[in-house]
Amino acid sequence: MPAEAAAPAAPGEGAAPRQSSSVAAPGDGPTGQFGVHGEQVERDWPLMTVDEVARVLASYPIEGTVANLSWHSPRPFAAAVLATLSDGRMLFVKRHDARLRDATALAEEHRFIGHLGGRGIPVAEVLSDRRGRTALAIGAWVYEVHRSADGLDAYRCVMSWEPFKAMSHAYAAGRALARLHRASAGFPAPARPPRLLLSSFGVIGAPDLLDAAQAWIEAQPLLASALARRPWRHDLATVIGPYHARLAPLLPSLAPLWTHGDWHASNLLWSPEGEPAKVRSVLDFGLADRTCAVYDLALAIERNTIEWLVEPARRRVHAGQIDALLDGYASVAPLDAADYRALVALLPIVHTEFALSEVAYFDGILDLPAEAEAAYSSYLLGHAQWFGEPAGRALLTQLNRRGHALDAPGR
Repeated sequence: MPAEAAAPAAPGEGAAPRQSSSVAAPGDGPTGQFGVHGEQVERDWPLMTVDEVARVLASYPIEGTVANLSWHSPRPFAAAVLATLSDGRMLFVKRHDARLRDATALAEEHRFIGHLGGRGIPVAEVLSDRRGRTALAIGAWVYEVHRSADGLDAYRCVMSWEPFKAMSHAYAAGRALARLHRASAGFPAPARPPRLLLSSFGVIGAPDLLDAAQAWIEAQPLLASALARRPWRHDLATVIGPYHARLAPLLPSLAPLWTHGDWHASNLLWSPEGEPAKVRSVLDFGLADRTCAVYDLALAIERNTIEWLVEPARRRVHAGQIDALLDGYASVAPLDAADYRALVALLPIVHTEFALSEVAYFDGILDLPAEAEAAYSSYLLGHAQWFGEPAGRALLTQLNRRGHALDAPGR
């Protein structure tokens, strides 16, 4: 749920609040940002420039100069570009506000990426600078640099919460997610400490929802401040609590696992058109954390198959894509009836911690009270409440039927 806001100055540049795409140099490609109502002209964070990228790459053992920036990512929460070097090579450079991702936080993600890459998952290689660092802090910013990944960026202009383009993509995404989960097994890192904008499991994954939420919120001053004026305990108890009560007895059976945390088609690169659908690369581990496999499956359904960005009366649920996604997953890692019980319990509330983080992001980082209220009312509460409406109940019934089929005699 992105929005516009002022941002601190980039190193060596003047402040660039609410930067418009009109400032981009010719040939730099589209420079708008995805927002709540579609693509917006003004951005939360200033665009990266050729000079800025060159300063960053000067710390890396990379030959050649920066020829141009061929594409500015429209995704919110950070600024990112594809940089073309003078010899034709391409690098992906991403800049974060240090209040959101410092070098320690990025190192957590990079270790997970390295683990997956070592086990055959196609991820974009993270580059180290001359001092061996994979995250470079310069002033108020923190940078990371990746080699360009293999595959077609078929969803470059597609926002999260929009569906797959084809059933075959849904099936392939399910297979790729199952492979990632298998490769993740054995990654020894504990859950990440409380940070903004993670798909974490410390609240809904705890037996006592409100006590866990209290501790998690108090550990994040920006979030505590953003919620101080809201009846969050009452709202969590009444909206999130009933679903959590169904999940709580199932928690002991959910094996902890580091997961991607944002499995949307736009975070995957694909085989070329005309070839069988296959995920060629997996991108963007910024929301990754130690959760469980069913959590990631629930997020994949939530991110790809429910049209949250349209008004409820016109909202579609892509039931066929849900089946294809789950069929693809089960073709690699079979699901059982217990998995479906957990999936049904998790799906209505899987967004809880990320939505709360967005409240803090819009309130404490960007100072956008209207966006903070939308994150709280429409996202945190509204998404959960939708599962009590006919369309939401029908989706849960679909999942229950799949689980009951696995319980049938003879299975």
